[in-house]
Amino acid sequence: MADVFIIAILSIICVIITHLVIKIVIVRRAFWGFPEPKYDKHWLHGHLPHYRAQGYVGQYLFDKWIEWTERYPKLFLNWVGPTSVRVVLNHPESIKKILKTADPKPLGYGDIYKHGLPWLGEGLLFAGGPKWKRSRRLLTPAFHFDILRPYVKVYKTCADHLVRNIRTLSEKGNSVEIFSLVSACTFDIILRCAFSYESNCQDLEQSNQYVNTVHDITKEWVHRNSSPWLFPDFIYFNTNRGRKFKKNCDYLHKIADEVIEKRREALENADVSSRKYLDFLDILLTAKDEDGQGMSKEDIRCEVDTFMFAGHDTTASAISWILLSLAEHPDVQRKCQDEIDKVVSETDSGELEWKDLERLEFLSQCIKEGMRLHSPVPGILRQNLDPIIIDNHVIPARSNIHISLYCLHHNPLVWGADHMEFKPERFTKENQHNLNPFSYCPFSAGPRNCIGQHFAMAEEKVVLASLLQRFTFSVDKSHKIEKRWAAVMRTQTGIKLFASARTNNNDESPTC
Repeated sequence: MADVFIIAILSIICVIITHLVIKIVIVRRAFWGFPEPKYDKHWLHGHLPHYRAQGYVGQYLFDKWIEWTERYPKLFLNWVGPTSVRVVLNHPESIKKILKTADPKPLGYGDIYKHGLPWLGEGLLFAGGPKWKRSRRLLTPAFHFDILRPYVKVYKTCADHLVRNIRTLSEKGNSVEIFSLVSACTFDIILRCAFSYESNCQDLEQSNQYVNTVHDITKEWVHRNSSPWLFPDFIYFNTNRGRKFKKNCDYLHKIADEVIEKRREALENADVSSRKYLDFLDILLTAKDEDGQGMSKEDIRCEVDTFMFAGHDTTASAISWILLSLAEHPDVQRKCQDEIDKVVSETDSGELEWKDLERLEFLSQCIKEGMRLHSPVPGILRQNLDPIIIDNHVIPARSNIHISLYCLHHNPLVWGADHMEFKPERFTKENQHNLNPFSYCPFSAGPRNCIGQHFAMAEEKVVLASLLQRFTFSVDKSHKIEKRWAAVMRTQTGIKLFASARTNNNDESPTC
C-alpha cells in the first residue's frame, strides 16, 4: 500500500515537472531571438531579483531599467520567473503600435492589474472590450471643457489651504515634507470637484486616513506583484499581509459608498441644475446609454474608487516631483515665478481663471519636463489580441506587454545623452513640433489615454502657480531622496524642501 502511495506521489511530481518543462520550452521558443539582458537574469527567477533588490521596488530597479534601455532602445524581455515574460517597449515607434489599439489590460494569473481588482474592480482603468467602451462613452462628458472651467476656483481654494499648511510648518525654518501635504491637497480637490464633498482632509491636526490607506495599499499591491509565491489568492488572503490588504480595501470601499449615498440623497431632494457645477458623480448617477440603461451600483462604485485613487495620487506625485526639480534649479524656478506674477497682474480680477492657464507657457514646459523626468506613472501593461511585429520581432497574441513610460522618457535615442537632466526647453513649441507624438506619454496615448488629463494639467498649473507665487523652494541637502514605485512614482522617505516666503507677496492669501 505504501509503495502505491509513493508511486502516486512520484507520478504527480513527474507530471508537474513535465508540464513545467513543456511550458518553458514553448514560451522560450516563442520569444527566441528577442533582445534581453541575459547577464542580469537568474536561471530560475529571471529578472525578478532586481525588483526586490532593496526589499521594495525602488531606485535600484529604475537605474537598471535605464541601463537596459541604453542597451536595448527599442524593446527587451523581462522575465519574472521561468515561464512568465513581459515584452518591455521603450521607444515611440514600438509603443505606437500598441497604444493606437484598444487592446485590454492583462488580468490573468500573476498580472499586477489582477492584484488591484479587489480594490478598484473593473472600472475604466481595468475594464476591457465592450464594458470599457461603454464606460468611456458614458464618462467622457464629465471631462468636457465646459465642465472643467468652473473647477479652477476649487483648485485655488484647496491650494490656498496647502499654502497655509506650508507656511505654518516652515515658520521655524524647518524643511517641510511636501509629498504628504500635496497628497492631502489633491485629495481635497478630487473630493470637491468629482463628488462636491467638502472634508477636513487638509487639516494638520488630523491624520488623513484615506490618503495613508491608499499609500499602504499601493505599496502592498506592488509588493505582491514582485512576490510570485503570493500570486494564488487562497495563499495571499490567508497571510497577515493579505488580510490587511482586504481590510484596507473594505475601508476605501466604505468611504466610496458613503460619498455615493450622500449624493443619491442630494439628487433625490434637490435639482442638480441649481448647483454651481455638475461633477463627476452627478454624471455617473444620471448617465444613460442609447438604450436608456444607466450604470449599475457596482459599476458606479468601481468608477468612484478608481477616480478617488487616480484623481489624486498621480497628480500629487507629479506636483511633488516638479517642485523638487524647481527647487534643484533656482534659475528655472525664478523664471516660473516671474511668468506667474506677470500673468496674474494682467488678469481683470487679480486671480487666475481658466482662460489664463494657457498663458503660463514656461510653467507648462516645466510641468511637462518634470513629468518626463520623473514619470508619475512609470509604466502600463497591455495584452495584444493579435500577433504584432515590432522591430522585426513577432510578439505572439495574448502576450504581456509592458509599456515602460519611465524607459521611454529616458531613452537616449529619443531624448539624448542628457536625458537625466531637467531641461524645460525640450517642450518649447518649436521643439515639441519636432517630437514624435509617442515620445512623451505621461497620460498614455491613443484610445485608452487618461480621460482626466486636461483636469490634471489644469490642476497642476493652478496648484504650482499658487505655491510659487507665495514661496521660493530649496532643497534640504540633509535629506536623501530615493524613488519608490507604489503604483505611482513615490519616494521611500518623502520629499523635504525648505519653503521661504517671497518678500513681495506677504499678504495672507495667495492671489492666484
